[in-house]
Amino acid sequence: MAIGEDGGMGVIRNLVRVLVLCGGLVILTSCCGGSASAPATPPPPPPPPPPLAASLIQVSGSSPFVAGCSGSGQSGTLYAGTTVEPYLSINPLSTANLLAVWQQDRWSNGGAQGLLAATSFDGGHTWQHIKLPFSRCAGGNTSNGADYARASDPWVSFGPDGTAYSIAIAFDSGVLQAGSSSAVLVSRSLDSGQSWSAPVTLIRDGSGFFNDKESITADPGHPGYVYAVWDRLSASGGGPIWFSRSTDSGQSWQAARAIYDPGVSRQTLGNQIVVLPDGTLVDAFTLLDSTSSSNPATLRIIRSKDQGQTWSAAVLVADDLAVGTHNPATSQPVRDGADMASIAVGPSGKLAMVWQDARLSGGIYDGIFLTQSTDDGQTWTSPVQVNGDPMVQAFTPSVRYLADGTIGVTYYDFRPGGASASNLPTDVWLTRSVDGINWSEQQIVGPFNLLGAADAHGLFLGDYQGLATDGMAFVALFAQTTGSAGAPASAIFLLPASAGVRARVRYRSSPASAPFKMPSGSFAKRVQRQLERLRNRILHREVIPQPVATPPADSK
Repeated sequence: MAIGEDGGMGVIRNLVRVLVLCGGLVILTSCCGGSASAPATPPPPPPPPPPLAASLIQVSGSSPFVAGCSGSGQSGTLYAGTTVEPYLSINPLSTANLLAVWQQDRWSNGGAQGLLAATSFDGGHTWQHIKLPFSRCAGGNTSNGADYARASDPWVSFGPDGTAYSIAIAFDSGVLQAGSSSAVLVSRSLDSGQSWSAPVTLIRDGSGFFNDKESITADPGHPGYVYAVWDRLSASGGGPIWFSRSTDSGQSWQAARAIYDPGVSRQTLGNQIVVLPDGTLVDAFTLLDSTSSSNPATLRIIRSKDQGQTWSAAVLVADDLAVGTHNPATSQPVRDGADMASIAVGPSGKLAMVWQDARLSGGIYDGIFLTQSTDDGQTWTSPVQVNGDPMVQAFTPSVRYLADGTIGVTYYDFRPGGASASNLPTDVWLTRSVDGINWSEQQIVGPFNLLGAADAHGLFLGDYQGLATDGMAFVALFAQTTGSAGAPASAIFLLPASAGVRARVRYRSSPASAPFKMPSGSFAKRVQRQLERLRNRILHREVIPQPVATPPADSK
């Protein structure tokens, strides 16, 4: 339920608390003047203010999958009816044509029964649902090359000619275990997402490797060029970036190859390619270094000036000092977007990257941080914290630019307070800025109970969420629980471009010192523990979370 513009005394107290505790936070309001004498006839009362949260549209529906469709011998808990980890693309030929993808029926120990797509031709108000043929439940079989028990990490991208491309990882059995296999599969649609081709296998590996966290990007300036990128974990150690491209609109793909190898003791994660106006490709990723105690996770980019044929050395963007999210009442972990950044390119070629980071809380909880580059990613600004309430945990951000250069960031946070063993109230926010310093935020939805999420190494709505733009407005796609503790259920919702929402609070971002040196002690241990949890869930290991130290409850 949205908070009204007056917000009540509870909201006023929260705003005062943030103003006092965060020093540079500036809240801008306006006051109406009045006449010194009352008019003879009192004017009618003003109409109530418009709601701050838009009328959201539910995109997902009931599951089309039947019990047992993944095949025999499956382990873990199946959360039938859950929908998580959505992504969104808008057709540049018709901005009313939206294409959404997500995981359907999540497993506790990795992947989902299948991936679904939904296409809309009226700006997201009505949707047609389609199975993406990446797993057995969704129509994969030996003849079409998609005979896999599970699929995950859905991504979608429209090309400048209106061709749509989807990508996924598909796998059987455990990760890097005897008898296991994994693949990166792509499919294309020539009718705006209403139907999809048989999948093309970019890579398939046995138990010696695992392909993970892929993404796909259609080049907006070179019709027919499409880029796929992912990390390929090795049983002997390491996780280099692998890459493939198509130059004929997805009819054929070049042989997959490594384009950046950080070494045996390091791995990459969360690769995403954006294309600058001059055609330069920028691949953003997280580098995980198990041998480093000072900066075990860093955000980096590599660049290509020739549509992916050759790539530069890696450029450091920022240290990634995420400690992960938890229920402040019980320390139950939340599986969030920690250690994965989101990157966007603006109309002038400016780059923005957002991620979770705990540097301004002293390692107690994550906020949402942003950095920008105006020189093709060669140098980056000092990080600033951009979430509206820096006194609570915020997580899983996405970033995009409007055509006028406005930055938009969506994220979740625990601003409602009142966490308990049976309820974890959670909001979704959209904040925007024209300069990266002054921000205005709006509540998209909330609070909802995050304890109603599937438990996949933590309460799970996705390692990322969808955010797109039609040029003039932001369009957000996100997962929200519809169940409760003990009865997990979730659905995918859309904030359409037509939503007439208004900002509730205007404020300034909080700068962080640069370079930032992580102190030793509990902060470093919490970062290391977060990375250990990350490695365990990548390998789909079932472990009991053991926090280094229970931080104080969020200040609510």
